[in-house]
This record gives sequence, C-alpha cells and structure tokens, in this order.
Amino acid sequence: MPGPAPEPSPDSAPAPDGVGDRASGRRPFTRSRSHFADRVTADGRDGWPVAAGRYRLVASRACPWASRAVISRRLLGLEDALSLALVDPLQDDRSWRFTLDPDGRDPVLGIRFLSEAYDARETGYPGGVSVPALVDVPSGKLVTNDFQQLTVDFATEWTALHRPGAPDLYPEARRAEIDEVMADVYRDVNNGVYRAGFAPDQDEYDAAFGPLFDRLDRLADRLSDRRYLVGDTLTEADIRLFTTLVRFDPVYHGHFKCNRFKLAEDPVLWAYAKDLFQTPGFGDTVDFHHIKQHYYRVHTGINPTGIVPLGPDLSGWLTPHHREELGGRPFGDGTPPGPVRPGEEVPPSGRP
Repeated sequence: MPGPAPEPSPDSAPAPDGVGDRASGRRPFTRSRSHFADRVTADGRDGWPVAAGRYRLVASRACPWASRAVISRRLLGLEDALSLALVDPLQDDRSWRFTLDPDGRDPVLGIRFLSEAYDARETGYPGGVSVPALVDVPSGKLVTNDFQQLTVDFATEWTALHRPGAPDLYPEARRAEIDEVMADVYRDVNNGVYRAGFAPDQDEYDAAFGPLFDRLDRLADRLSDRRYLVGDTLTEADIRLFTTLVRFDPVYHGHFKCNRFKLAEDPVLWAYAKDLFQTPGFGDTVDFHHIKQHYYRVHTGINPTGIVPLGPDLSGWLTPHHREELGGRPFGDGTPPGPVRPGEEVPPSGRP
C-alpha cells in the first residue's frame, strides 16, 4: 500500500521535531523530508518485516510528531509487539538522550544517545537526530524516522499484531478525504505554528500567522456539527490535529506568538480537543511537564532566559465537553484500549 501522498512541505529543516534553536537564523523556518524512509511492512519489501519484539519505538512526549506514534501505538494495542523508549525532554549538543533511564542508558538498546542508532545505520548522514525513530533491536540500527508514514504503516501494515477490537484509523473508503484533511492541517497548523514561532522577520511571521488561524477557523466550522474530522469515528487525521491542539495554550500561544486566540477561547475546538484528551489513548499519553520543559528551555533563541511559565491552568482539560451529543462512534466497531501499560504512565507532574 503506497500510503498518503507526502505531506506538502515548503521547507527543509534537519529534524521534524522542532529540535534546537532555529529562532536566531536569518532564513525562514524549514522542515526536511525524513532522510531514513525505510518502511516496516507486512511483506518486508524494504528488508524490514513486521515482527513482534524486533523493533523499538523511540519517542519524546514533548514532540508532537513523536506523540502521533505514541497515540497510534496505544490505540492499536501494539504495546506488546513494539516496545517504547522515552527520551529526556531536554537535550545537549548530541540531541535526544536517555537520561530518564537508570545510568542514562536505554535498557533495551544499551545506548545513551539516539544518535548512536543513527550512526549505526549511517555514519556522517546529513540532517539532525529526530523522533519518532524506529530502531531495529538486534542490530541497533535506525530503521526509519519518517514521522508521516510511520503511523499510517502502524494502522495498515501491522494489522496482524493489532489488539482485538483495534479501531481502523485509516479506513480505505475514506483515505482520499483523510489525506486531503491531513495535508491542510499539516501545512497550516502542524507546521504553521513552527513557521510562526521560528520566523526570522515580521513578513515570515505574518505569512504563517494568517493561514494558521484561517485554517483553525475552517476546522472549527467543520467540527461544529460533526464529532470527528472524517466520518463518525477516530482516524489518523484526528491524531495529527490533536497533537498540535494539546500544545497550543501551554506553548504555541505564547512561546510561538500564535496568539489571535487561545484554544480554550474557541468553543468548538476546545470541546473537540477535550473530547479527544478524555478518550483513552490520547490524554493518557500527554505529559504537559515534558512539553513545557522542552519548548521553553531548548529554544533559547526564542526564550533566552529559559524561564518556564507556571500557567496555564490545565484543569479545564478534564471538564465536560458535550461532544457526545453529536453522535459518532470513537472506535467504530472496535473497543477502547485497556489501561496504560505499567511503566508507561504519565507522572502526576505532567497531568492536569
């Protein structure tokens, strides 16, 4: 299955996770296509067959692109088949590091920095060290950092390892519509907040700010009479929008100057985001502490003091949303995922 068309990108940054300090540059924010784009498939046509226990997903709870993969893995019930490594939200000059683990070393891969898996695959490759990253456990080599294709493959190529009752997150009959919605969301919202936040001048900021909020207005109109973006069930499109919306008030509104309104000030988008947050598999993967620590302390060009704001009040995420009145079946003919896997719970410091 070829999957969706590549996400339209006007840009070519080294890492799809917004890592590091690009605020002080003199060129517009750019984002590259993933350098390592091998796919793990049911037939193993790229040399990487789907196999339980063979791969390890390396992710950051701070990163919206990695959070897509964490949510998808949980919704589809891939926890037993695909182990999860979580990196520190803070980085040094070697990028993502395993300092959350004992002795600062990933217990499965045995490495201290994700860059070691990249180097095992290709020494001196161009570009940055990004998450999500899928690593082959036996060889220790990076397989892919293709954040766009990875979750689509989880939904379509890993089906033999899905839990009973797993939802169809990329239903074949609706793929054209899902792809169209995701392309608009990526260009104007997912990537738009970064283009605004790392804009080197007023013109570039203005060029990102307008389309961002125009698209949010259109999404609010679309969601005013339907519970989900496409059809009456959760799809890949909802996952991709959620990972930006959940970060909007804590970081994008102030840190990235995306401040025409707060998410909590838009009744439709706020209710939609709360509905997803309160759905098993979404909010139980979100760590607000990691999110704020990463953005405010790593992006030193935007926030040179490194001060992390104490707000906003997060308790609203748990208040009623009333979106169930629109109908819809979150998991279609499937069922919700079970409890969070032991050891993967978000600490109290990161929850509302």
